[in-house]
Amino acid sequence: MEEADLRRILSSNIKYYRSLKSWSQVVLAEKIGISTNFLADIETGKSWVSSLTLIKLANCFGIQVYELFKSKDAPNDEIKEAVKSFVSDISVTFEYALNKISQKYLA
Repeated sequence: MEEADLRRILSSNIKYYRSLKSWSQVVLAEKIGISTNFLADIETGKSWVSSLTLIKLANCFGIQVYELFKSKDAPNDEIKEAVKSFVSDISVTFEYALNKISQKYLA
């Protein structure tokens, strides 16, 4: 994972948690004691944050700091793969059952 990936994940998560609270950038910036412009730069990946700002963000959102760096994409990919596998299994089972029924009643 590169620094750019961390910036992307962090900025995406800040926007996500901010939207859950229905806060504007102005409101969040005031709550954590930074300028709105700096928050906008963080949310676009232009600026990086200090550990203190990370702690303030996490506390403000009621989460742990590490959650700001958890990719929301990975679980979705895992779920998609699980669904594909499930559908594939159902298709194989359905095809097998259909063949058995055909053999019994059409033979």
